[in-house]
Amino acid sequence: MTERICQAYLQGALHDGTRSTLHNTHRFSQKGEDWLRVLQELLSGLGHKSWIYREGKLRDVYVLETTASFLSMDFDPDILEAEEEKAAYVRGYFDAEGGLPYEPNARFYIQFAQKNYAGVCKVKGILEDFSIWCGKIHNPSVKVDPEYWRFYILTRSHRDFAQKVGSWHPRKRSILQLRMKI
Repeated sequence: MTERICQAYLQGALHDGTRSTLHNTHRFSQKGEDWLRVLQELLSGLGHKSWIYREGKLRDVYVLETTASFLSMDFDPDILEAEEEKAAYVRGYFDAEGGLPYEPNARFYIQFAQKNYAGVCKVKGILEDFSIWCGKIHNPSVKVDPEYWRFYILTRSHRDFAQKVGSWHPRKRSILQLRMKI
């Protein structure tokens, strides 16, 4: 795996991150530590330090914080040239903001959801460039949250998504492997 692929993945994952200007760091938070450990390994492989800590004594929320200088909340995936880098960016975005059903008997779906409409449009565009069929970007509840955008991968493209993009998130990767029988 190249440095550019790792960086593209982390830039995609940053869509679930925040920036602390006070500490000059980026923060990723999750329930549990599994995916944060993946991010930490990628950052370490790129020569950047990061640390994981539990947020609060009674919460099952963990935070990875890093000073990795290449990370940018303003990253534009249009600068990515290689297909592998674009796939890595979408994979990171999916691992941060994508959804799959937890229940094995639930109807299978792959969705992307985010408040950044422009970002969702770019991810959808990359997927369509990979010949992965997507539904329309829509707001499922304008009254509740007018800035929340979502789209699905159409059923006929689930396998293509799993093979071309996939996931490095431990839980999502195992669900994709099980449901797609990869």
